Amino acid sequence: MSEATQAALSQQYDTITGRLRERLLAFVLEAFGSLGSYRDDDAAAFVEHVLPVVLGAQQQIGALTDAYLASVVADMFGSAAAPVGVQLDEALRGTPPAEVYARPFVTVRAALGEGRSMSEAVGLGTKRLRSITDTDLQLARTHAARQTMRRSRAKFFRRRLSSSKNCALCVIASTQRYRVETLMPIHPGCHCKPEPIPGDRDPGQIIDERLLEEAHDAIARDIGQSDRGGRAPDYREVIITREHGEIGPLLAVRRHEFTGPKDVGPTDVTGTD
Repeated sequence: MSEATQAALSQQYDTITGRLRERLLAFVLEAFGSLGSYRDDDAAAFVEHVLPVVLGAQQQIGALTDAYLASVVADMFGSAAAPVGVQLDEALRGTPPAEVYARPFVTVRAALGEGRSMSEAVGLGTKRLRSITDTDLQLARTHAARQTMRRSRAKFFRRRLSSSKNCALCVIASTQRYRVETLMPIHPGCHCKPEPIPGDRDPGQIIDERLLEEAHDAIARDIGQSDRGGRAPDYREVIITREHGEIGPLLAVRRHEFTGPKDVGPTDVTGTD
């Protein structure tokens, strides 16, 4: 498989999974926004309506990820691609999904209790629902990827940045190698994908020193400080766009007012909601 073919395969995977994500988000957000009220009965009806579609989309993401990575691993070792399927738990977070998808209603009611308007409260609930749905699709991707890579001969993997915008946290993390036994860390809004590293020899912790330095230099230029420990400033607030391929990499840091290292705290990349 040529480099061009691999790039085309990766782009196809990104396009298909991206469209799936967009369709699912449109569905759940429309269902939430069209409710007349946000009481317990409405929450129960909403969950009953959207949850089968959400879980089905997660299974689709898992199957697509399995097929994609099976092809990549087969090319690495010169064998035939043989996806055998993945088993995804409905409770990817370890919490019943019905409970998770009722949380936006809790957000709405809490906002109303604080004296906010209905439209503002629903907006906050919608924001939480978007984050939950998007994060769960990414969890389905990473859980499926770990299963596929574990049964392959791959020993290490990297996180491949999405073709759209990537936060600085993901850019920095993409310069590191990870072991296939480890679930790829994510954060809300992360669309990176795990990708096996060719060979079975440990390439070392840092696999892209140039990109790592460029990311830190860009952050330091923009806000006057950079911490290679990943603690300060909060890199999730610094959006970096990365273009790859013929154009080449381009780092751009969004201007932002930071309160300072003492107010940020440790960076959490687990992607919980």
